[in-house]
Amino acid sequence: MTREEVLAKVSAIILRHFDIEEDKITDELSIKDDLGADSIKIMEFVLEIEDEFGTEISDEDAEKIETVGAAVDYIANNL
Repeated sequence: MTREEVLAKVSAIILRHFDIEEDKITDELSIKDDLGADSIKIMEFVLEIEDEFGTEISDEDAEKIETVGAAVDYIANNL
């Protein structure tokens, strides 16, 4: 799966969970600051990523995923 394909799937998850326009989703977008995600929303986001990509993200790794780009890179490198 290419990075662009991963980004498209992660963007779709973000659009389902957060009130944001698709053209505002960039690698630099902060999940916590720009999307206003609290710890519960972040956990739901991580769980949906795990389901979508059939992977498991450790709590330690999940804490390091602060931006959309970090999420996409993590998934692309761990599939």
